[in-house]
Amino acid sequence: MRGRTASRAAGMVSVLMLASAAPVSAGQYGATDVPDGYYSGTEGLSGAALKTALHDIVSDSTVLTYDQVWAALRVTDEDPADPASVVLLYSGLSRDADDNGGALGDWNREHVWPKSHGDLGTYGPGSDLHHLRPTDVRVNSIRGSKDFDLGGQPVDDAPDNSTDHDSFEPRDEVKGDVARMVLYMAVRYEGGSGEPDLELNDRTGNGSVPRLGRLSVLLDWHAADPPDAFERTRNDLIDERYQHNRNPFIDHPEWADEIWG
Repeated sequence: MRGRTASRAAGMVSVLMLASAAPVSAGQYGATDVPDGYYSGTEGLSGAALKTALHDIVSDSTVLTYDQVWAALRVTDEDPADPASVVLLYSGLSRDADDNGGALGDWNREHVWPKSHGDLGTYGPGSDLHHLRPTDVRVNSIRGSKDFDLGGQPVDDAPDNSTDHDSFEPRDEVKGDVARMVLYMAVRYEGGSGEPDLELNDRTGNGSVPRLGRLSVLLDWHAADPPDAFERTRNDLIDERYQHNRNPFIDHPEWADEIWG
């Protein structure tokens, strides 16, 4: 058993206790080191063996309810310049943290790995903070369930992003963030315990199957846009305060090529 188990017993607390935990925000929470021993057992591994080892590690986690995601995103995606607001993933704009919902002008919970690509539901993979981000309602609707790729026309209300009939290209500043979120999902959800088996492929138009593309483009984005302080702090917050697991491709960007390169 890895050394994290005893030191991370907090990961077994109930979601009700999580809801009442004292808030800690991205703006006030400094980046932490990866807990000692968290990635024990990955030394010298690559390919499928590394992917399996990482799956076993990150699957040791606490599951939030879909309602709890609202409060968590107010913390993990807090605007460092305005603690009362969240940063919207695709536009980069700041939006009042209380303006969440489904109306125009609200922000909502964007599933970076679309819910329909494998029927994620609203619990487990559908409530996993590592791929849920605040986005403008209209921009979220435009992205829909499209795969990721290059090209298209500028997106209304988020013109640094582009889209066409079957793909979406996020702005340059979050291309790597998007890539690492879906790399995590492809490692975390491997079909066990009734969960979908999520895999990346090198196409668009994947529809409702548990696949997402375009892998070659996502790997390019991952390399071109390395993790920044906001993304690292977000990973720490999810680990320490909510799910008690980490996105390994933020901590070890080199592992993407070790598995898919």
